[in-house]
Amino acid sequence: MSIADEFRTRNFSIYGQWLGILAMILCLALGIANIFTFDPIIIIFCALAIASAFVILFVEVPLLLRICPTSEKFDSFIRKISTNYLRAATYAIMAVVQFLSTIRFNTSLIAAGVFLSLAGLCYLFAAVRGQDFVNSKTLGGQGIAQMVV
Repeated sequence: MSIADEFRTRNFSIYGQWLGILAMILCLALGIANIFTFDPIIIIFCALAIASAFVILFVEVPLLLRICPTSEKFDSFIRKISTNYLRAATYAIMAVVQFLSTIRFNTSLIAAGVFLSLAGLCYLFAAVRGQDFVNSKTLGGQGIAQMVV
């Protein structure tokens, strides 16, 4: 199944997963870019954005939990975020944190907050519509994860 076939399924969890990947890239890039403002409060939010990027990476690409050496506590925490409702809540929390970065002054971290919100909304729509969570095969879903032992 190609990416286009996955998008044609109209399963909002697929849309949320891909928006989550875009949000992860934005969190990492904007977190690094804004850390050079040398404002202590903004640096804290940049560190939180970078940490969010790594959490999203492990949540959205399940293959990495098998490849990367991580602790059992971290693995169990990431595996708990498996339903659409929990993913929507996780993204909502991360989005609120990024929107709170405007306490000091506006930065481009707002863009990360917008994409985190969109990903959370897609997962929420999937949960409300009763759609099962489906991992994208491109990102290590069914089939790829079983190849790695």
